[in-house]
Amino acid sequence: MRKITLLLCLLIMSSLGAQVKNGYPGQKTRMLFLLDGSGSMLAEMGNSTRWAVAVTLMNKMVDTLRSVENLEVGLRVFGHTQPNEKKDCNDTKLEVPFAPFNHKQFAAKLKTIKPLGYTSIAQSLLASAKDFPADPTARNIIIIITDGVEECGGDPCAISIALQQKGIILRPFVIGLGTDSETFRNAYSCTGRYFNAETPAQFQKIIGVIINQALNNTTVQINLLDNQGLPRETDVPLTIFDADNGQMVENVIHTMNGKGVPDTLYLDPVRRYRVVAHTKPQVSSEIIEMVPGKHNVIPLQTPQGSLLLKMGGITKYPRLQAIVRKGNTMQTINAQEFNTLEKYIVGGYDLEILTIPRLKFNAVQIKQNQTFTIEIPNPGVLQLSIGKDVTGAVFQRVDNKLEWVMDLNGTVPKQMINMQPGEFTVVYRTAGETRTLYSKSKIFKINSGTITQLSI
Repeated sequence: MRKITLLLCLLIMSSLGAQVKNGYPGQKTRMLFLLDGSGSMLAEMGNSTRWAVAVTLMNKMVDTLRSVENLEVGLRVFGHTQPNEKKDCNDTKLEVPFAPFNHKQFAAKLKTIKPLGYTSIAQSLLASAKDFPADPTARNIIIIITDGVEECGGDPCAISIALQQKGIILRPFVIGLGTDSETFRNAYSCTGRYFNAETPAQFQKIIGVIINQALNNTTVQINLLDNQGLPRETDVPLTIFDADNGQMVENVIHTMNGKGVPDTLYLDPVRRYRVVAHTKPQVSSEIIEMVPGKHNVIPLQTPQGSLLLKMGGITKYPRLQAIVRKGNTMQTINAQEFNTLEKYIVGGYDLEILTIPRLKFNAVQIKQNQTFTIEIPNPGVLQLSIGKDVTGAVFQRVDNKLEWVMDLNGTVPKQMINMQPGEFTVVYRTAGETRTLYSKSKIFKINSGTITQLSI
């Protein structure tokens, strides 16, 4: 037993060294042990009982952790104050509140507890939400140690998920003692990250692994893949979210390092993540679970090509833009200004250019590492003079039909309007007239870079 305990302490100390290097400087970590004190914990485990093994290892671990900066531990026990026959589902109590250097109180309290009663994990999880001080910046971690399934009809999974979604706790760790049944695994895998320990040696190893995961971050690279499945896309803004509570964890610009591969990030392995690449349109990952202690790779399919919008000449629209929509949908992806080059995920797009009249380009195909160019003629200018207030509109003849271009602002006597080249018809009447037959129309033509005068 002494050799095993020494190995555990060495493992914990090595993990603490990694925490100083890669951990959470300035961020408080609070670790609550949710310990099963029900009568079944007196069952044999090796040459001892499950309870005795748990108490011994927890005492050693908490004593070792006392020197870790920004770490506080607490202890909540359930099923330990009322005998089993009372079936008390509210038998749960915070025995050691969070505080710095409370390892002696932790050990003293464990000595006084004897397993007695019922397994009420759901109620204990619910109560544990109030054990953590109000501190939105802290990492709140729960480690559940139990040898039984819920006996009080509660739903530990639902409560755990609700607490994670509210940002109260991170995803819990669950250690199942002395059983590896499918029922047990199904009951707790949805509650948190589940581990099974059938022997004292397995329990010791699992405790070390959990502490290592709880106190260390892990490395990850995000591969932005092109259409050949190679990580050659870069310079894309990325947002990393906590998948359970929706909180933003990181905002970065994807970067290739000096070796030409995606640069390394450090993430908390306790969390689950969702990564959003702010491409056009944006690409999101599925829920991602880190593999602690290993270099993780997150692939995202982000093959991109470019769209170049050009307009020559002297006469310009002020900040002319094109609405870029996903092909055959009304989903607007971007409003791109002219004389700019922007990247898009490969695929088909429909463009509507906000000229007068508006220009439409459908089924524009963006291809990997290629540039699709749209160039339009520079506009001409309509110099419009209005003698009296009028009401009316401008139309363009297309396929022997008149298509609406714009309504007239009939109250402004002098107007300069940038328009695309073409032949147009203005239909109008004096605003005060009450008879349709007084409507008039005029045809005019716009040429690039020239002024067309029109009086109505």
